[in-house]
Amino acid sequence: MDISCIMAKDRLGFVGILREALRVCTASPRFLILAFLASFPLFCSLLLNELLLQQTFLNTAHFAVDGISECSNISGSPGVQICYFLGPISALKRWVGEVSRELVLMSALYLVIVNPLDLLNTIVFVHNASAIYGGENLPSLREFFIRPFKKIDFRGPLVTFMYALALSCLALLGLVSLAYNLFGLSSPLSSVEFPRAISGVLFVALFAKYMEWSAIWNTGIVISILEGKHGDIALGVAAYLSRGSRRKGFALMLVFFIWRLALRLYCLYFVGHSEGSGFVATTAVQVYLVCLGNVVKWSVFMVHYCDCKKRFLEKKIDVEEGEAAPLVKS
Repeated sequence: MDISCIMAKDRLGFVGILREALRVCTASPRFLILAFLASFPLFCSLLLNELLLQQTFLNTAHFAVDGISECSNISGSPGVQICYFLGPISALKRWVGEVSRELVLMSALYLVIVNPLDLLNTIVFVHNASAIYGGENLPSLREFFIRPFKKIDFRGPLVTFMYALALSCLALLGLVSLAYNLFGLSSPLSSVEFPRAISGVLFVALFAKYMEWSAIWNTGIVISILEGKHGDIALGVAAYLSRGSRRKGFALMLVFFIWRLALRLYCLYFVGHSEGSGFVATTAVQVYLVCLGNVVKWSVFMVHYCDCKKRFLEKKIDVEEGEAAPLVKS
């Protein structure tokens, strides 16, 4: 999208960005049909990954209940304090032995298949959503899939995507570590309450920053697709353009995080009470809604990027006019 088209757009708030993104997605039923066709390979890989993940969750809950049962069976013994530590460790050893194969398979599937398909979908969605947002007509079936890769060098978005993925994994590792310190200590001794309180504060602070950083990383991927920048340059430009819009980016990421979390919890609840075809059908509906949310998410961050760039260009013009005014006066 060129600068003149971006400058012609109005400034948008949180609700305005969501409204514009939904308008782009629903501009034509054909867009949603093409988006669904583009998402079908990703849908299949996510479905398999989700089935493995949910089975892992169920096994984890099973072993956690077993560990608690072991502790309750000896609750009257003098060594009850030791059980608070040995019970979870014993359950953890059995859990690793049982589900390690599923974890390895799930990780390999996610890294080798899901992530590349997700990137391909992102390129297609962002490029076509940007064209529609700029006032172009909806492309044909062939153009919808082929045109983005004719105009975009795949290596640039891939590098940026890998940067964002690595940073996201580091942030998630920190969150998991803090969550373990917060919830993993089951000892009733008062001496552990203070560290747990600190872990809780740090967890909330890191989670808030993770939402804010994720908005920047997603904007960087959009920049990499639309402007050809890649890697740390794209992420740096995204961080610079989004200054003054960090709260908006945080709110946008929080919406999609709640969407994914609600779908996962809802699905896990029904998975725990269903068997056979009901298990697979519930998971398939969840994955379909995740793919639909993915289309909306990238449309949202495309609009968010355009809004951030418009604000930056307006400030740049104001500064240039302010510097030129004294020269004209003199």
